[in-house]
Amino acid sequence: MRIVLLGAPGSGKGTQARKLMSERNIPQISTGDMLREAVAAGSRLGQQAGEIIDAGNLVSDEIMIGIISERLARPDATNGFILDGFPRTEQQAEDLEELLDQRATPLDAAILMDVDSDILMKRLTGRRTCSLTGKLLNVYLSTQAELDECTSAGGELIQREDDNEETIENRLEVYRQQTEPLVEFYRQRGCLKTVDADGSVDAVFERLLEALT
Repeated sequence: MRIVLLGAPGSGKGTQARKLMSERNIPQISTGDMLREAVAAGSRLGQQAGEIIDAGNLVSDEIMIGIISERLARPDATNGFILDGFPRTEQQAEDLEELLDQRATPLDAAILMDVDSDILMKRLTGRRTCSLTGKLLNVYLSTQAELDECTSAGGELIQREDDNEETIENRLEVYRQQTEPLVEFYRQRGCLKTVDADGSVDAVFERLLEALT
């Protein structure tokens, strides 16, 4: 099964991709992981990407699709894959479509993890890490007992620097401008499936499996 996962930051794409990877025994392929692996492997494209990243610039679509082509050629992707974080733009979606057509392995589905913007803000701005245990919590969504378990033991609820409201608003705006158009791109191709991503991890996963049947 060949899948693209779409959704805003905080929609739970990564969590659901990992569960699906285990369930279907196909790799979750994220943009960040691919870039790190390519750079570490020292391939021609990896070296090019490394130089661009070191200079503080964005890796071009041409290099990204080359790295993805290399990754999808590996044996663990023979029976399918879950693309998480790619494509991000219509141009990347078109490049991916062309690559998969050349391999005669078209996408089975593009899954949109759909969450209301208010919930996304709570998920992202409310994220905290317990300084004692490293457990991920949320001041809006975790139970009071879970929060107290950390603080009562002398721990602090630490917020990541990039989880402030202004930064998150910017991330969501970039998503709306660049990536949201992919929803219509895949809808026109008849492969878009929408999953209500509000609720517990297990409940959302059940809906995801339903959408893939």
